Order: sequence, then structure tokens, then C-alpha cells
Amino acid sequence: MATQREIQIKKRYIARLRRGDLLETIVYFSVAIVLALFLADGGATYFLSLKDVTTGIGIVTGLVGSDLMLIMLILAARIPVIDRTFGHDKALAVHRKLGKPVLYLILAHMFLLMIGYGIAQGLNPIAEAIDMIVNQQDMSIAFIATGLLIAVVVTSLVIVRRKLSYEFWYIVHLLSYGAILLALPHQFTQGMMFAEGTWARWYWMALYVGALASITIFRVIIPVASSLRHDLRVSSVDIEAPGVVSVTMTGRDINALRAQGGQFFTWRFWAPNMWWDAHPYSLSAHPDGRSLRITVRDLGKGSARLLSLKPGTRVSFEGPYGIFTDASRTTKKAVFVGAGIGITPIRAILESSDLDPLEATVILRGSDAQDVYLWQETYDLCVEKSASLRVLVGHRPKGVNTWLSAEAYSKGESLLTLAPQIKNSDLYICGPTPWTDLVVRDAKRLGLQDHQIHAERFDF
Repeated sequence: MATQREIQIKKRYIARLRRGDLLETIVYFSVAIVLALFLADGGATYFLSLKDVTTGIGIVTGLVGSDLMLIMLILAARIPVIDRTFGHDKALAVHRKLGKPVLYLILAHMFLLMIGYGIAQGLNPIAEAIDMIVNQQDMSIAFIATGLLIAVVVTSLVIVRRKLSYEFWYIVHLLSYGAILLALPHQFTQGMMFAEGTWARWYWMALYVGALASITIFRVIIPVASSLRHDLRVSSVDIEAPGVVSVTMTGRDINALRAQGGQFFTWRFWAPNMWWDAHPYSLSAHPDGRSLRITVRDLGKGSARLLSLKPGTRVSFEGPYGIFTDASRTTKKAVFVGAGIGITPIRAILESSDLDPLEATVILRGSDAQDVYLWQETYDLCVEKSASLRVLVGHRPKGVNTWLSAEAYSKGESLLTLAPQIKNSDLYICGPTPWTDLVVRDAKRLGLQDHQIHAERFDF
């Protein structure tokens, strides 16, 4: 018979599933509304003659592309209900996946209308494009908007992003807002989205206002207000290992943030050579109502500068974000697997958890002993919570695609031998992305379901 605690965990999980189903339905419904409004406003007439079909398809691709582009903005707005339901990483993953389809739809819209209008006027597509730019109101800036959208999508491609700095990528992504604003005028003067006396006008106005308001409220107003209210300042900077520091911040009314171990914030430290740079870092300790702590490794220019932070430095922030927390657990037990600096959020989740004795297994991984960051703190927590602790140190075996150390692999260790209760547990993983993927692979081979695996990604 299920205990009261198991019932609560199940209810929490089912509530999140239902929210997710509702939000997904709203997205599909929004596309259906766009098509229904197009037909209600006489759009079917474009498909009654062959010469108008191209134009009709071009209009439809533009409408659907615009709808999905605004959905992309909403997914990136960090709206709390979306973040608590899917997790910030999964919302951004869908945002990224929509990028190329949206670009293809907008490009199809542009080229099909060039062809369709060209047929109607007896012009070839190039001549029609020139005519649009020169003679049709607001079309020149619509072409510029398309160019900006291409730039945003191209910088989002994985191969390209790996060659760009976070700062450059972020600045280019701000162009997406410019693309949307530049595209608006031609939709008033040339399109049917905002035609007077139509239901479509009100739908599109609500969608545009909702998307832009979400970005403004949740990415600008609330972070600024929270930063001013809580007045965070650096209270200490402690060296944990060569190139690794823990930064502790104190402020006002920190409990009101309702942060949990495992969540992350986007931090901006108001110090010379740092104030223009904001980076996401996870909490490395359970928020105690008095302070927040992050532990950062020197992996780039931004994190390297943290080594020189001084106590008293003012801190602004966005967050907390993410569902990489104990609250996402769907079973009584948990297995925590962390590597390198990924150990730090694992340590925070363990501290925040309400797991009973013997219900947790912790597996720490490092190339050498120095890479097992916050080892002593994690050990003390495992003792306090009667959790099993395994530490795997050393490089991976050559020629073998595994997350295990060479020594553990040679001894026949596996996820199942290290955590015998794993099939009836939730699995939390944090570490380098390729390494994390290998742990997820092994977990799925053991039969773990997607809802049992929590591997929040922190790629920008």
C-alpha cells in the first residue's frame, strides 16, 4: 500500500503532466486558430484557381510561421508556469527545434508570394521582388527582417554556436526581437493579419502583445525588481580547488525567492570587466534563507573573472530557473550522478531533498581526486542522510564509449551495480553533455522511463 509521501509525489507528478498536456494543446490549437481565421476571412478562394494557389500557400506559410515564431518567443520568455512544467532546458530545446522550421516557413512565404504575385502581374520572381521593395509600402523593411531572422537561426546551429562566444551569440539573438518588430508594418499595410473588422486582427494583436509583454515582464521587469528588492552582494569568495571558487551572496528576504537546490540563476556581477557579462550558474548549496552559493570552475573568460571577485560586489540576477530539483522526483528513491563541476548542483539537490535514510545513492566522477569538487561536503551530507556514496576517479578506458573510469569498467561496474535500486528510483545527472548522454543511454538500457531521468542541459 502506498504511503502518504508516495501519494504526494505521484500527485505532484500527475499535476505537472496535466499542465504539460494543456500547454502543448494550446500550441497546436494556436496553429488551428490561425488556419481557421484564414479560411473564415475568405482564404479558401485562393485555392479555387491554379494561378492563385501559389499565393494562397504563401500566405498560409507566412501565417503559420509567424504564429510559431511568437510561440518561440514565449518559450524563451522564462514564464514560470512553462519553466515549472517542462524545465528551462526543455523549453529552450523546443525553442531551438522550431527555429529552422520557422525560417523555412518564412522563406517559403516570401518566395511563394514573389512567384504568385509575379504570375498575377506577368513578372518573373526577381522582378516581382524588386517591385515589392520599390513600390509596396513597408516591404523593404520586411526583407530586412527576413535577413535578421536568417542570422539568428544560423548562429543557433550547433556547429556554428561552438565557434561563437556566448556574448556574441546573445547579442545576435537580440536581433530576433528586431526582426519581429520590423516585420510588423508590412503585416498592417500588405497582409490580412490585422485587417480591420476581422477576428484575425484581435487574435494576432493578442498574440503579439502577449509574446512581447512576456519577454518584457519576465526577462526585464521582474529580474530588475527582484535584484533591487533582494540587494544581493558577494559576502565571500572561497577557493575550493585550483581554478574553482565558491561565491556566497547575502541579501534581503532571500526566502521569498523560493529557490531550491539544483536550480540556477543568471548572474551579473557589478565589478570592473564583469558588469556587462551575465552567466548561468547553479546553486551549489541549499538556500538557507540567509545566503545563496554558487561554485564555479574556470572554463572561460566569464568564469575566470570570478576568481578576482571582491566581497561587497553588488549582484543582479534572473531566476531561479529549472526543475532539476527534488520536487521533480516521481519515485521514493533517488540516484545522483555528477562529474566534475556538475557535482555542485548534485550536492545542492541532495541537501534540499526530503529523502528518508537509505533512499539515496550518490555517484561522483572525476578525472582525478582534485576534480571531485565539494567532496567533503557531499560526504558529510551522505553520512547525515544515510546515503550510499561511490567515487570513481580516473580517465575513461581507451576505445570504450563509457562514462565509467577505466578502473571501474575493468571491474565490471555498471550503473546497476553501483546503484542496485536504480530501476525504482529517479536518476539525476549533471556533467559534461557527452558524458551525461552516456549515463542516460545506460539508464534507458536498464528500462528507466523518461520521467525518471533528470538531466538538465545548460547549453546556451
